[in-house]
Amino acid sequence: MRPTRTRYSAAGFLLALAAVTYLDRVCISVLAPEIARDLSLTKIQMSFVFSAFAVAYAAFEIVTAWWGERIGPRRVLTRVVAWWSCFTIATSFAWNYSSLLVIRFLFGAGEAGAWPNAALAFSRWTPVSERGRAQGFFFAAAHLSGGLTPLVVAALLPHMSWRAIFATCGVVGFVWAAAWFRWFRDEPRDHAGVNAAEAELIETGRRVSARQHTGGDAWRVLAKSSSVWFLCLAYFSNSYGSYFVMTWLPTYLAEQRGFQKESLSFFSGLPLLLSVFGDISGGAVTDFLTRRFGLRLGRSGVAIAGYAVAGAAMFGSVISTTPVMAASLIAVAVAASMFTLSASWAACIDIGGEHTAVLSAAMNTTGQIGSILSPVVAGWVVAHFSNWQPPLLIMGSLYVISAILWMPVDPRKRLG
Repeated sequence: MRPTRTRYSAAGFLLALAAVTYLDRVCISVLAPEIARDLSLTKIQMSFVFSAFAVAYAAFEIVTAWWGERIGPRRVLTRVVAWWSCFTIATSFAWNYSSLLVIRFLFGAGEAGAWPNAALAFSRWTPVSERGRAQGFFFAAAHLSGGLTPLVVAALLPHMSWRAIFATCGVVGFVWAAAWFRWFRDEPRDHAGVNAAEAELIETGRRVSARQHTGGDAWRVLAKSSSVWFLCLAYFSNSYGSYFVMTWLPTYLAEQRGFQKESLSFFSGLPLLLSVFGDISGGAVTDFLTRRFGLRLGRSGVAIAGYAVAGAAMFGSVISTTPVMAASLIAVAVAASMFTLSASWAACIDIGGEHTAVLSAAMNTTGQIGSILSPVVAGWVVAHFSNWQPPLLIMGSLYVISAILWMPVDPRKRLG
């Protein structure tokens, strides 16, 4: 009996989830000038609005991942997407700084746990040999959506207010949530479209069981692993850099590099568009090297190389004398950091086993701390020194540190 291919439909749902998350996240950075002008916000106030999302996301990330391990990603992701869609629409009703701050905080609380629960769904639906590529396409969908969002928003702005654009984006999530809840099942064997051969293919070598577990000893097990600590710390720079791109990059390109409206939208989205290639190639490379040389080189080697290139490119953007070269090198740096994503999230599955969701949430929470600090640090530095280059130097340094932190990570050492 030939295996059915229902797992690819499950992956398709998760790719659509990734796209919707970045649609809603990037939208606010593109509309920031209109929002700030309408609500009379300063750069510092806008930076705290950006960070409010990340604070809530970090605060609720782990508990939502643990909840997914308890009741399954089907119900949790339905709640997550419905919640954040409500507060995406609610953003259009903000009337001052305080209301916008609260709404974006609640938006972040709702979206928390989306990616760890997606990783949990991948771990249950994806054979070991396909994990890197699955994660690569997942992140590619997110970054393609994020890269196209500035162009879409720029096209809509002449015809719609920023409030109407937020309301429109929020509706998309409700469509996904309804379709996901109706189609998806937490276990492939429970889905009518999965035959016995496909279920066996998926489950061969899989270490995540169908049973619900309380996770009572999860933290003790995670804390004992040095690989877990280094994996989580290394992820800080990834979110720090990407969140700068999703918040302040358009302003940097306009104020520091002199980009005008015609090219600003393209170069604002270029890092995420280029990241699509980093995501897909990173997934393919980590799977290939893992099959050929084992988990250590397949995961750690890919991450070290990616972060080293990211650091070099970011430093290069600072000393570049031409605006186009500077913007292009920033895009290369971010794409190189995204090259490491498949290795990072696949390593969470390799190391975490039945604690995949909690481990990936812990790693992503470290990243969200970077997301919290990134817009605030950049806003503070620019406000006090009237220079946009120091934030880029900080990002370059963090990428290099991440390359070093990956050196002790050993995905072969699975949690007990």
